[in-house]
Order: sequence, then C-alpha cells, then structure tokens
Amino acid sequence: AQVIFQPSPAAGALLVVALILAASAAVRVASGTGAAIAREIETLRDAAVEPPMPAPGPASPALPTDVEFDRIVLSLKAREQALAQREAALETRLAALALAETEIAENLARLERAEAELRATIALADAAAETDLARLTAVYENMKPQEAAPVFAAMTPAFAAGFLGRMRADAAAAIMAGLDPEKAYSISVILAGRNAEVPVSGE
Repeated sequence: AQVIFQPSPAAGALLVVALILAASAAVRVASGTGAAIAREIETLRDAAVEPPMPAPGPASPALPTDVEFDRIVLSLKAREQALAQREAALETRLAALALAETEIAENLARLERAEAELRATIALADAAAETDLARLTAVYENMKPQEAAPVFAAMTPAFAAGFLGRMRADAAAAIMAGLDPEKAYSISVILAGRNAEVPVSGE
C-alpha cells in the first residue's frame, strides 16, 4: 500500500516561518554585501582623486630661515674683521720690533766706536803721562841732590816714592840722604811695600 506524507497544519506553519526567516537573512546579507561593495567603490574613487600620502621617512635637515642666515653672515663677518684686526696688530708689533732691533744695533755700533775712541784716548793719555813722568824723573835725576832734596821733602811720601822708584838707584840714594830721617823712613816703607809685591825669582 502506498503511504502518502501529508504535513500537519502545525508543521506547515513552521515551514512558512522558516522560509520567511531565511528570506530575511538573505536580504540582510545581500544588503550588507552591497553596502560593503559600495564603500569599496567609494574608497577606490577617492584614491583616484587624491593620491595616498607617502610613508614618513627620515626627517631632512631644516633649512635656516632668512633671519638665521643673516645672523650667520654677520657672525662670519665679525670674525673676519676680528682676524683682520689681530693681523694688523701683529704686523704693527713686528714692525716695532724690527725698528727696535735696528736702533739697538745702531746703539751698539755707536757704543763700540765710543769705546774704541775712549781706549785710544786713554792710551794716548797714558803715553803722554808716561812721557811726562819719564821727563820729570830725568829732570830730578839730573838735579843736584841738595837741590832736589827740598823738592822731595815738600811732596807726600807716596808721591815722592813714585818718582824715586823710577830713578836710578844712585840718584835716589843721594836725594834720600838729603831728606829728613822721618820723611826718608816713610818713603822707604812705601818703596819696600811696592817691591814686596814683586815675585821673587825661583818662587
């Protein structure tokens, strides 16, 4: 016997409700997909109109502003002027040193010339004095002892000893004989002291 399935009225109602829910879900899914597609189309259109911003890379050095550039230029000019002033001062000091060296050299040359002239003058004076002493000593030697003795008696012992030491021994002895014993003793002490400083042969 053939069995024919016939749904009950309750089962038919449940099937209708299930179909309605499925249709509603399909409509929601369809509407959501359409909105997503619409949003994607809108995004693509905006990207075509406005190019995407580049990804941030390493920051490039900031260029100086006009004010900063002017400040740098002024600073460099100030340093250049300061260096120029220092160079000028150095050149002035070098010139002053060169002038001072020249003056010192000239002064030294003048001093050397003056020293040479002074030595020559002293030599001439010594020679003249020696000549005068030699002449005066010769005069005393040629005087008679009784005439020369009063002259030596008027001299100081040191001055008289200077002449007597230059005279011949016989002439000096004759003059000493005519002097006062105390005067002659003083002159003898001075002459002995001078001779004592003379080195003895063999010592």
